[in-house]
Amino acid sequence: MNKGYLYGIGAYLIWGFLPIYWKLLEDVPAMESLSSRIVWSLVLIGLLLAVRHHWRWLRPAVKDWRIMLTFLLSGSILAVNWGTYIWAVNADQVVETSLGYFINPLVSVLMGVWFLQERLRRGQWTAVAVAALGVLYLTIIHGSLPWIALTLAFSFATYGYIRKTAALGALEGLTLETAWLFLPALGVLLYLHQQGQGHLAQGDWQTTLLLLGTGVITAVPLLWFSTAARLIPLSSVGILQYIAPTCQFAIGIFLYREPFSPAQLVGFACIWLALLIYATEGVRYNRRLKLARATGSA
Repeated sequence: MNKGYLYGIGAYLIWGFLPIYWKLLEDVPAMESLSSRIVWSLVLIGLLLAVRHHWRWLRPAVKDWRIMLTFLLSGSILAVNWGTYIWAVNADQVVETSLGYFINPLVSVLMGVWFLQERLRRGQWTAVAVAALGVLYLTIIHGSLPWIALTLAFSFATYGYIRKTAALGALEGLTLETAWLFLPALGVLLYLHQQGQGHLAQGDWQTTLLLLGTGVITAVPLLWFSTAARLIPLSSVGILQYIAPTCQFAIGIFLYREPFSPAQLVGFACIWLALLIYATEGVRYNRRLKLARATGSA
């Protein structure tokens, strides 16, 4: 097996099982967990850059105000995504977080239409329409928008769009993003420590280790993912991405016993049907394209 698949599967499995990690920190406020994630991610990334002696990119990037503003924006959006996710997991909304990441690929498709003037084929429009019906149905049965899922889907899709057009790679970009957020995050941790409300070094040793480990669970899957993206086809990466929300959904239902009614199942089924339509249409289109190229070359 191409080792790129192993890196990709590993990255999405870590992301898929993150609810268990954050549940272990459920006594820690979401803002403190988020701040710890930012601070220790930058510390770990700094160590990786030092080991690799990979600093030459930094000075030109810092001197380019467009790059700096781009990663200020992407970092802020990433913080919204991380904070929403941590809060939702500890509010027993793991199932809804999975919905957000099931919807995310279709939101990315719409952003391609809105911002990149991409044209959707009939099957893609059908998938988007079915997904929209699923979200509308869930809104009606809940009496309100599934705002957690939509916040996660739109924030991560927006983040992906910005990173797609940005000038730096995964590690370098994450360095600037966490650097922008570092001082506010450190300020939160220092304030909580001064008030005697912080859990880092003031709580039990297990909680302290878990908070320190937030840097690892952030940087490692991202590096594995970026490695996989270079080694395997983009279509394969697109299929692997459903590992994470599938794991999250199973964890929410079977491990944490979150309520999941037959009415909710109908809404989720619409989303899954939309993804099936989208994936099937993509496979068929690529086959037709390859056949047309082979015929043309012949």
